Amino acid sequence: ESTLDLTERRRIRSAIRELQRQELERDEEALASKRFRAERGSHRQDNKENWPRSQRLEEEQQAALAALSRQLEAITDVEELTKLLRAAGEYEERKLIRAAIRKLRAEEIEAATLAGNVQSSR
Repeated sequence: ESTLDLTERRRIRSAIRELQRQELERDEEALASKRFRAERGSHRQDNKENWPRSQRLEEEQQAALAALSRQLEAITDVEELTKLLRAAGEYEERKLIRAAIRKLRAEEIEAATLAGNVQSSR
């Protein structure tokens, strides 16, 4: 306001706008880095707190799957396995049961093929 020269006033206004823009950018960067830092930190803390629990749950699930696998080896009826499959809720359980069904069917096919070969050789 102290100068009467219009070009000088334009340069001053332009410099003020540039400084305001830079200040705004710095504020936005600071805010963004604080947000990301807070999210990363809390996420990392959650992982540290939940790790023993998730580790224990995973070990329990592995033990349950091993027990199921032993149980499935004793079952020799496809219909019984199919009932178990329909009742199973967990993906890994269903996966094991489907594998047991495939194994049993392959054994039945192999037995039938061997029986067919024995009868044809007579």
